[in-house]
Amino acid sequence: AGFAFNPNIQPECRPCFGADIADNLPYIDDPNNVVGHRRISGDDDIIEHLLEKYGPPPTEYDRKALWPITFEEFSLATSQLAIMLRGTTTQQQQANARPDNANMKPLELWAYECSPFVRPVKEKLSSLGLPHVIVSCSRGSRNRDRMVERTGRFHLPYLVDGNTGIEMFEGAEIVDYLEAVYTVKEE
Repeated sequence: AGFAFNPNIQPECRPCFGADIADNLPYIDDPNNVVGHRRISGDDDIIEHLLEKYGPPPTEYDRKALWPITFEEFSLATSQLAIMLRGTTTQQQQANARPDNANMKPLELWAYECSPFVRPVKEKLSSLGLPHVIVSCSRGSRNRDRMVERTGRFHLPYLVDGNTGIEMFEGAEIVDYLEAVYTVKEE
């Protein structure tokens, strides 16, 4: 499990995770990490932990290949560029977001970070202030097999909404669904 920073819901994280975690989002809770802390926060520390614990031996890959995610200035610039090009931002909660969104059960988003269809869904979840958990389905992940067992196919993004019982594929349709269900309609 893990959570990303959203300035609109960060205060709600404090009672659940403690101020040390809430002030250092994103974080992961690695149940396999028996040495040291299970909860690891901060981009760089998470990347290092995942590489050390689950990555190939350092002799089998070129560390320079990680620069797009470890060179913070590049990551920030490309993220901001993508947001500007789409005309969206997750820095402020959407004006018509339901006021009870932060109290909803966390939605489950099965995703592959490299997929261009996932990012708009993640941005919509954040702009609506909805708690959510990302189920990473990167290449070689056991979660890909779990998805096929669950749905009969592998297709991302995939949303599981425990609040409504809805399970669905297709990024644009998921965004439309979230907009329809988790906003206040003007009368």
